[in-house]
Amino acid sequence: MATIFALSSGAPPAAIGLIRISGPAASAALRQLAGRLPEPRRAVTARLRDARGDTLDRALVLWLPGPANATGEDCAELHLHGGRAVIAAVEQALLACPGLRRAEPGEFTRRAFVNGRIDLAEAEGLADLLAAETEIQRQAALAMAGGGLSRQVAQWRDELLALSAAVEATLDFADDDDVAAQADCSTWNTAGLRAALAAWLARPRAEALREGFRVVLAGPPNAGKSTLFNALVETEAAITSPIAGTTRDVVSRPVAIDGVPFLFLDTAGLRDDSADAIERIGVERAAAELARADLVLWLGPEAACPPGAWDIAAQCDRADADPKQAPRHRLSARTGAGMVDLRADLVATARAALPRPGDAALNMRQHRLLAQAEAALGRVDGQTDPLLVAEELRVARVAFDALLGRTTTEDMLDALFGRFCIGK
Repeated sequence: MATIFALSSGAPPAAIGLIRISGPAASAALRQLAGRLPEPRRAVTARLRDARGDTLDRALVLWLPGPANATGEDCAELHLHGGRAVIAAVEQALLACPGLRRAEPGEFTRRAFVNGRIDLAEAEGLADLLAAETEIQRQAALAMAGGGLSRQVAQWRDELLALSAAVEATLDFADDDDVAAQADCSTWNTAGLRAALAAWLARPRAEALREGFRVVLAGPPNAGKSTLFNALVETEAAITSPIAGTTRDVVSRPVAIDGVPFLFLDTAGLRDDSADAIERIGVERAAAELARADLVLWLGPEAACPPGAWDIAAQCDRADADPKQAPRHRLSARTGAGMVDLRADLVATARAALPRPGDAALNMRQHRLLAQAEAALGRVDGQTDPLLVAEELRVARVAFDALLGRTTTEDMLDALFGRFCIGK
């Protein structure tokens, strides 16, 4: 296996530039540049030199022999002065070392997974942590990267193994009355485990947290959608005009409000009488977004408000505004009246719909595998044939193993670790 290296700190220039090295030739590379191998896990200063003996930098170096480190293999760290020329010179010196090459995106983390330092669920959590932009995203990703889901799945798997052992004992020693009696009272009792899986499956999903709480502004032309959209995202993202049909496509902006991620979408005015082919396409896209929304803010006639949508009286500063008897909010995006209350209501609603801070949230892959395990346990209920029970328990175990990455495919791993930056 090749030894890899990469700059793991921010882009230069910076105060410090951290270069990580991982692989079997890490110790030789450190000796070649620093002239010696420091005591393990003790930071020391060293003068780094290239193959000609020219000084590259005076740096802080660390020797981290495997397997008790981040990647599970021999590692070294070079804490350099963060100038572009310094980092470039050290990287060239490392390329000259036998067996070294530059790391690919996510390769350090992939090696940690391959070497058993983290499992697949933890790696997915780490990817989300690197992409987190809001506090609630950070907390959920940290819970996953810290192994919250992994420990729970390992516990469930141990319970399954105990159940499977009892079933196998029934199959192997069917004539033994004691064993058969034990199987009758314990092996088929999967209700508790199934309930635990169902509780996790009912949790809000990670995709909603990653993409943001999806809020669609809808209504007829000239209802004030674009003006309200601009006020919510606090930028002139959408064109506003008194001309009907100005908005012809979906305009979206991600925004964090009080640490909660939102995705606001402004849509074309809904009407059936447009003679403009482009506008009709915009209306069709608007209708499609209504179906995908977590919440719809309806700015049209009160009687036409879609089920579950919030009826908004959006132009309360205008004398000719459509009077509404019981809107959820009366506001003026132009003057700011009522906007504080609307934002607070949106934040409270989104918080209730998104994973709670600190809770691990299942992504699509994890949810699918847990659902497979839960379905297998459901098929055990009422089953009297030990062979069929054993097979369903095996199906559930396979799903747990796939969730943790004990059985997986290279394509899936390539897609996951390709999300990481170089040096991670």
